[in-house]
Amino acid sequence: MHVLFVCLGNICRSPTAEGVLRHKLAEQGLSDQVLVDSAGTGDWHVGKAPDPRTREAAAQRGYDLSSLRGRQVTAGDFARFDLILAMDAHNLAHLQGLRPSQPRAELDLFLRRYDSSLDEVPDPYYGGAQGFEQVLDLIEDACDGLIREIRGRL
Repeated sequence: MHVLFVCLGNICRSPTAEGVLRHKLAEQGLSDQVLVDSAGTGDWHVGKAPDPRTREAAAQRGYDLSSLRGRQVTAGDFARFDLILAMDAHNLAHLQGLRPSQPRAELDLFLRRYDSSLDEVPDPYYGGAQGFEQVLDLIEDACDGLIREIRGRL
């Protein structure tokens, strides 16, 4: 199974989700069965590491994001991935505009799909440290739901 997380710049929310899911899959012995990636709808941070605040908050919880680099989502991702999960409605709308007529990938909002009280992962970029902690809380919970779905698909 192939899963892609998408946010605006691919330096905060989507790499966090990628790192958390990879970590949780490794803990459950599923790493070799699931390809996980992240991308942004914008191109400002292509080739760059996640935001230092993102990396720091993730590291404090045991997630290593140091090897991740930003990339921009492409229409080809709809053929490569089974599931593309947007972090918010703005990015979902952008993805819907890129989506080919016969996509392989299912497209949805990450939190909405996994029974969260919120539909969107808030963007922590312009806020303080608490925003990055909230993002991690939301993503950790949603990744548990995603892993249940993955197990059902495998």
